[in-house]
Parts: sequence; structure tokens; C-alpha cells
Amino acid sequence: MSLRILIVEDEPSIAELIAINLIHAGYEVKRAMQTDIAVTMMRDSLPNLLILDWMLPGKSGVQFAKELRANERTRSLPILMLTAKSEESDKVLGLDSGADDYVTKPFSPKELVARVNALLRRQAPLADVGPLSVGPLRLDPLSHRVTALWPNMEPQTLPLGPTEYRLLQFLMTNPERVHSRANLLDKVWGNEVYIEERTVDVHIKRLRAALSSSDCDRYIETVRGSGYRITKIPTQT
Repeated sequence: MSLRILIVEDEPSIAELIAINLIHAGYEVKRAMQTDIAVTMMRDSLPNLLILDWMLPGKSGVQFAKELRANERTRSLPILMLTAKSEESDKVLGLDSGADDYVTKPFSPKELVARVNALLRRQAPLADVGPLSVGPLRLDPLSHRVTALWPNMEPQTLPLGPTEYRLLQFLMTNPERVHSRANLLDKVWGNEVYIEERTVDVHIKRLRAALSSSDCDRYIETVRGSGYRITKIPTQT
């Protein structure tokens, strides 16, 4: 069965270009010109990936991405942001809104398909491992659930987007080790993808924000000049 992709893009020529290339790559494609139509289309069945334009009539792609990440049903939906904005601050804003990747217009159709392929591959587990545990954090690859377990407290399920989940899974599989941004890009994003190292910082920030509600963000440490690690005994208390 083909994987399904929903394109939310109000420029018909661009939507058509994307759709043709994705169909040739073996995907099933649907299109919506604005967010309210996309919501209706996703009501019964979610796509495997959403390609979302930044500038849309009625509601921007950035706002829509934030709403999708705040909804439990769509929290793990992979989002590829598509926009003409190319400044670094714009890229950070797009990623901060909840997008997993970012492609600027004009774009190479081959590159866009490669990014779609990579995003969907990242939905698979990093490795065939059992439940992981670091400090109060518990990660179950089978249920795709992350839980905070503090003594004398009820377990708290933590809402993570797909990239943050995969990033945490890799860190928990390799605790107490410092990982450079380049290494994280290789292991979590895949070395064939055109991703800037700055993207790692944005997703670390998003991961910490998701863990902060349970006071678990301090387990993700920055090692100045080297990268990031997850530790069983944080220095910050």
C-alpha cells in the first residue's frame, strides 16, 4: 500500500509540480489549497506526511503547524515546511512552529522527494531495542511513548514530535556520550539529507521544551564546543 502525502499549497502550479514528482516516486498524493480544507481531509484518516506551505490564505502554515503539534492526534505527523523565506531566522521560526524539515522556493523536485523519503524513513525505529531508561525518563519503542516516572508521583506521558522522539531515542540509546551536531545529523536525520547543523539546536530546544513540564529537560546537557548528551546524573539541579 502506497504511503499517503497531503500537500497544502495555494499555488496550483507548485502543488502540481510536487504532486507529479511524488506520484512518480510511488506515493499517493492529495492536495488542499488552505488549512480548513486540509483539516476536513484529515478528519477520517491522517496522511503519512504533510507538505505545508508557509503562506496560505486564512491561516499561515506556521500557525497551522503549531495547532497540529498541540493536538494529540496529529502531534506525531511529519511536517515538511515549504516557503519562499530563506533567512536563517525564518528557518528557525518554521522549525520552532513544529516542522520537521524546511525547503525553500525555488526548489529542486529531486531534493524535495529526497527529503520526503528521508522524513518517512525516520519514522522507523533507530534500532531493534527494548524499553530505554535514563533517570526518570522511560521510552517504549513499541508504543512510541515517553513517560516521566518520579518517585511518589503519577507517571506523566510526554508529548514529543516525531523528530524529537527519534532524537531522544538515539540519545537514550547512547547515554553519557557527547554527540556532535554532525554526528546527530548522521544518526538521526541521515547523512544523505541536506540539513544544516543549526537544525539540531532547534530540535534540542524543542525536545527540552517538551521535557520541561516534568522537570526532565535538565537531563539533556550542552557540552560547549562539542555537542549534546543525555546524562543519568544532571549537573543542574
